[in-house]
Amino acid sequence: MLQLIAGPCVIESREICFEIATRLKEITERLGIPFTFKASFDKANRTSGSSFRGLGMEEGLAILGEIKSKLGVGICTDIHEPWQAEPSAAVADILQIPAFLCRQTDLLVAAARTGKTVNIKKGQFLAPWDMVNCVDKVRAEGNDRVMLCERGTSFGYNTLVVDMSGIQVMKELGVPVIFDATHSVQKPGGMGKSSGGNRAFVPVLARAAVAAGADGLFFETHPEPDSALSDGPNMVPLSEMEELLSGLVRIYIAVH
Repeated sequence: MLQLIAGPCVIESREICFEIATRLKEITERLGIPFTFKASFDKANRTSGSSFRGLGMEEGLAILGEIKSKLGVGICTDIHEPWQAEPSAAVADILQIPAFLCRQTDLLVAAARTGKTVNIKKGQFLAPWDMVNCVDKVRAEGNDRVMLCERGTSFGYNTLVVDMSGIQVMKELGVPVIFDATHSVQKPGGMGKSSGGNRAFVPVLARAAVAAGADGLFFETHPEPDSALSDGPNMVPLSEMEELLSGLVRIYIAVH
């Protein structure tokens, strides 16, 4: 079945995370979709140094751990430095490597050595076939639990484009491929001190990715995206997630 990794971009508060996780669990249980909750305790790659980064690792992991234990859902979170891998793995089921860091050998090795699933986001600067080297770095540590995530490729200034054929190219590496539908509509740095985006195209690209063979989808969602502290322009309103996912499940079933 189609996999879902979803949640807010960054941990803004315990209350918002629980609201989103609870709602997504209800939706995915109705639709029969395996669900992993994603949120970042620290967004170290914000456009501006003054942007909100999160609540920090200690408080953030405590919130994620509480969500995991109380709601019974899987957890995914970003790590940016090798030393974050081990403490994050004590809570997270999936350690996510940000796109800009996908070639950082020490980071990949540290994540791999935890034995947890490693979701490597394809760098905006890489061709899909170049991701074989990232996969090999994880496998070299004896960890075959690796996924790749398509999130668009840099195309001119402040613009991304998605080549759906890259999904098949990366699947041929023998790993599941997740499509990041919300970051793929991002306009990196497009608002000067923050990234812009156009969430209207999220459903379009998500449908295309499922039809192209993606094994799962990644969405950032929020009850009020325009008030979110990170990535608001490309987030899906939480109220729209059930209708969106219902249609995507139908496409997945038809394709398979």
